[in-house]
Amino acid sequence: MSENVNKKDLELLEALQTGYSEILNEVNKIIVGQENIIRNLIISLLSKGHCLLIGVPGLAKTLLISSIAKVMDLKFSRIQFTPDLMPSDITGTEILEEDKTTGKKVFRFIKGPVFSNIILADEINRTPPKTQAALLQAMQEHEISIAGQTFPLDEPFFVLATQNPIEQEGTYPLPEAQLDRFMFSLFINYPSKEEEIEIVNSTTTGTEPFLNKIITKNDILELQHLVRRIPVSDNVVNFAVDLARKTRPDKNESSSFVNDFISWGAGPRASQYLILGAKVVAALNGRVTPDIEDVKLVAKPVLRHRIVINFNAEAEGITATDIINKLLST
Repeated sequence: MSENVNKKDLELLEALQTGYSEILNEVNKIIVGQENIIRNLIISLLSKGHCLLIGVPGLAKTLLISSIAKVMDLKFSRIQFTPDLMPSDITGTEILEEDKTTGKKVFRFIKGPVFSNIILADEINRTPPKTQAALLQAMQEHEISIAGQTFPLDEPFFVLATQNPIEQEGTYPLPEAQLDRFMFSLFINYPSKEEEIEIVNSTTTGTEPFLNKIITKNDILELQHLVRRIPVSDNVVNFAVDLARKTRPDKNESSSFVNDFISWGAGPRASQYLILGAKVVAALNGRVTPDIEDVKLVAKPVLRHRIVINFNAEAEGITATDIINKLLST
């Protein structure tokens, strides 16, 4: 299908491959391991998606995403979500000040931390739904409205929200409709012993590696447009759509396993993200079009937070990931 891709796009694909390798090399100066997490974050960014990252404290989530921002020369903001955080603390607020030339009182809008390219929404489930909604609306619309005025957000715009899986007391779980706005749900695990030894050795010295800027904001925007232009064969689209539809109970194509253990399945947005993710996977591997294996590679992070298991599944210890594994094997 390479004949359907023009010469300029082929050059961009080659540049993406090279740039991806260089980005990994730079980030690995700071971050030990976590190659799969880094890859999925880049896939989501190039797909114009957002990520939900679940992991215990102390696994360098902030350092990871800030390092990626530095390497990509993007503006980075970290928002610590707390029970008293207000929507205006995220989006910004209007202040009343005096115009020195006219002496009149005028309102001036002060932009909040959401006006960045990469946002780390730390422990998003610790703030009330009203404040969560302010960020989630910005994620969907890439703009915010204040006092009747609309302000577009900086592009590219990427949100990485984190959740602590241990402490659930005093939290506000994201409802399924809002979880659906995240392209990926990722789990970050503890490092291996060898990786932890390397972490200790590299962080207890007085030296700090310098990160080089590999690509620019405009490069990323161009690559995001490139991803949309990558052709996909009908059989790959059909596979992605069928996979998403198989997660929905009470459908003709649903298996008894799905009907027994799932309350709600993935919606059409899952099918879209399966294809977009597969496109980026193919591009990172130097291919001009994705195949079914690329869809399978992104299936778990795309689907796991979109599947709502029922009491039967919980009673038998069956997780959404178990269900996805079974669907992929049939």
